[in-house]
Amino acid sequence: MASSKRMVDLGYKLFSGSMMVLTLYGGYLCSMRAYRYFKRREQLEAAAENQTEAIIKE
Repeated sequence: MASSKRMVDLGYKLFSGSMMVLTLYGGYLCSMRAYRYFKRREQLEAAAENQTEAIIKE
């Protein structure tokens, strides 16, 4: 009986650990996506600004 309880506890700990790892990985993916979004937005704004300056010079 004790060994089946031990197996259940081990399974629960493994499951909880894997869910924790998946949560951390999901947070990492989300933050990297947000970082790339803002970096790309910054690049597009800079390109648009350079384009307007070129139009004004002409």
